[in-house]
Amino acid sequence: MSQDVFGVGLLALGASTGCLLLALNAGRKRRLLDDTPVSKALGVFVGEVELEGACVRREPFISYLAEKPCVLYSWSVREHWRRTRQETYTDDKGRTRTRTVVDTGWETVASGGETAGFYLQDETGYVWVDPRGADLETLTIFDREVDRYDSLYYDKGPSDAVEGSTGERSFTEYGLPVGTPLFVRGRASERPDIVAAQIKHEEKADMFIITPRKEKDLSDGKATAFVLWNLVGAAAALGFGSLLTAASSRTPSVVGPLIGLLFYALAAGAGWVWMVYNSITGLRNRVRQAQSLIDVQLKRRADLIPPLVACVQGLRAHEASVQTLVAALRAQAGGGRVAAVAPMLVAVAERYPELRAQGAFDELRKNLVETEDRIALARAYHANIATFYNTRLQRVPDRYVADLAKMQPEPPFVADGFERQAQKIAF
Repeated sequence: MSQDVFGVGLLALGASTGCLLLALNAGRKRRLLDDTPVSKALGVFVGEVELEGACVRREPFISYLAEKPCVLYSWSVREHWRRTRQETYTDDKGRTRTRTVVDTGWETVASGGETAGFYLQDETGYVWVDPRGADLETLTIFDREVDRYDSLYYDKGPSDAVEGSTGERSFTEYGLPVGTPLFVRGRASERPDIVAAQIKHEEKADMFIITPRKEKDLSDGKATAFVLWNLVGAAAALGFGSLLTAASSRTPSVVGPLIGLLFYALAAGAGWVWMVYNSITGLRNRVRQAQSLIDVQLKRRADLIPPLVACVQGLRAHEASVQTLVAALRAQAGGGRVAAVAPMLVAVAERYPELRAQGAFDELRKNLVETEDRIALARAYHANIATFYNTRLQRVPDRYVADLAKMQPEPPFVADGFERQAQKIAF
């Protein structure tokens, strides 16, 4: 009997340990959600990011049941059945008897859907999102139960029926209609086809979530899971202590449960310190990464803008010389010697078939605006995540772990050096 009790005790210990690990994982993910600022589409850089925007596609799918334009959807048709069978059993007098049993249930008779990448759009631009491998949450866009007399029964469902069909079908469709506000949390990387960011499944990503819910709802859910798993783990630890007492002594005692609860509290405390330390360390590393991203954008401005300005200046000088030459030729033509200047006009037209200075100026202006926007977004991201980090260092009880690790607040970013100066443009 004691061996059985010992085996059950080991199961209780394993359950307690598993619940503690699940609780710590929920707490870690909540901290990741809370400690990552929401980025703008134009300011998405390589690394862990959070985005909010509307899902769009150039060529949206038309869902099968609701017939709505969607970025992805899935549908199913289930049919209700009722079947009878004969069951053999033994009654209370040991006699073998048979009885008729009626079983009911639902069976999927048709299903389908379409899934592909889509863009997440906000006021600054677009980011490509590949939903494969994500923790994907969708909306219910169609849900109806009908009988055979409803036109939907055969229009969208198969013509044949399952065995024992009751003539009832359930039509359900889930999806993300175009324009649905989404929250996306994942790891951004460079697209292989163009110079732009994308968010897709990566093994080293902490989380990859696509959901129409708000970030706060996700964070609150993780906090609830953290508390509930700890409560279940503590109950399992109490059971483990009780079983140990029962196996070692015939006299019930409260010492065993208290010891089990004490061990769980010590393990939970050590796990919490480990979770907090890793969380603050990861946040500090993201602050440093955010600062390096500002340097990347400033370096991009220093490398990109001067050549663009030089190019536009060359086009401007080229166009000015052509316009001067054409004006001179027109003046000569006004004097009556049109035939004499005709070959020169043809030569100018062949040599300079198109003047592009205005387009070059527009492209330069676009690059200037986008570059400064990128720098501003990078600095705003750094300021936000540095604020999160500094707040963690000051918040009780996190500050005690930070003090033990001798972590220091992150100073605000200060630009210095010639590469960090605004580009002077003159024509």
